[in-house]
Amino acid sequence: MDDDFAAFYERHVGVVTAYVARRVGGRADLAFDVVAETFARALERRAQHDPDRGPEIAWLIGIARNLLADAAARRRVDAAARIRLGMAPIALDDDALRAVEVRASHDLAGALAALPDDQREAVLRRVLADESYTAIAASIGTSEQVIRQRVSRGLARLRRTLENPA
Repeated sequence: MDDDFAAFYERHVGVVTAYVARRVGGRADLAFDVVAETFARALERRAQHDPDRGPEIAWLIGIARNLLADAAARRRVDAAARIRLGMAPIALDDDALRAVEVRASHDLAGALAALPDDQREAVLRRVLADESYTAIAASIGTSEQVIRQRVSRGLARLRRTLENPA
């Protein structure tokens, strides 16, 4: 793994873990698998990310959301990208599970609630509801660029809040 991807991982793993953990009922083992596969797919497809379509974290949350839906349907977390990349299976020990639990304990809902209304709406609609920037802008009567800016600022603020809880 190159240094750029390692920095990318460190920058986003907290938010992705908090997002996933909320959706798997606090099951650290399941959250670990989904987060690992999310970043494996991101590594595998990193050349496909288009910053014009949205921030990195929105892309990662989209990958995680799709993995969660697939895992619910299949009743297991797919490890295809990890296998294709030749990654060895990870043995979870108590320290690894504790690290997931710490990241999962971040108050994502509280951090979202603390965002200014316009940023929160833009982040929720773009990242969680997967609405296009164009559709969001049209529905609230502003430009697509304004929505992009709100999403970007909101996600940056979320990351700072979750990385440095008070």
